[in-house]
Amino acid sequence: MAAGDGDVNLGTLGSGSESSSDGSSESPSGAGAAAEGGGWSAAALALLTGGGEMLLNVALVALVLLGAYRLWVRWGRRGLGAGAGAGEESPAASLPRMKKRDFSLEQLRQYDGSRTPRILLAVNGKVFDVTKGSKFYGPAGPYGIFAGRDASRGLATFCLDKDALKDEYDDLSDLNAVQMESVREWEMQFKEKYDYVGRLLKPGEEPSEYTDEEDTKDHNKQD
Repeated sequence: MAAGDGDVNLGTLGSGSESSSDGSSESPSGAGAAAEGGGWSAAALALLTGGGEMLLNVALVALVLLGAYRLWVRWGRRGLGAGAGAGEESPAASLPRMKKRDFSLEQLRQYDGSRTPRILLAVNGKVFDVTKGSKFYGPAGPYGIFAGRDASRGLATFCLDKDALKDEYDDLSDLNAVQMESVREWEMQFKEKYDYVGRLLKPGEEPSEYTDEEDTKDHNKQD
């Protein structure tokens, strides 16, 4: 064996390399590097996994906050509005319940919300007290045109013009079947929501006399 070869072998052994029987060599430093590389990969994977979970959690929190904000916008402001006017007494709350009676057109017009706080209107020959809906049927309301009037034709034709309301008694005889069905549906809706106080009289028709018992019985049905 040549000395030079021995020196090479010694130097190789001193460097910590081992020769296998097939002539290949494996360096401990290479194995450490591979192990180190595997550690970094695992750490990176763990970081990515943890980061994904974190992003998901952040997204869920954002969705919850957005939902809460939308609920506040929808309901919270209403509550604030109601609270601001809570100390104000509505016209309906300050008025006694109206006793049952019948009305002529002239008598009905007195209850348009401008001469008295009480607001009445007629639908299909029935008179209803809509005072608690004054924000709709009061002088400044979107349907104030119906206050103190027979609103049947306007409701049947979906018209809010004065031309849709007659100054004389309106028997609705020129309305078609669909429009009359609409009138009856409106009548049912008003019965469910407002107090029925009497009939709208035809010209020359005498008003009915209602006893206190009939009046109380009728109000109890509505309650």
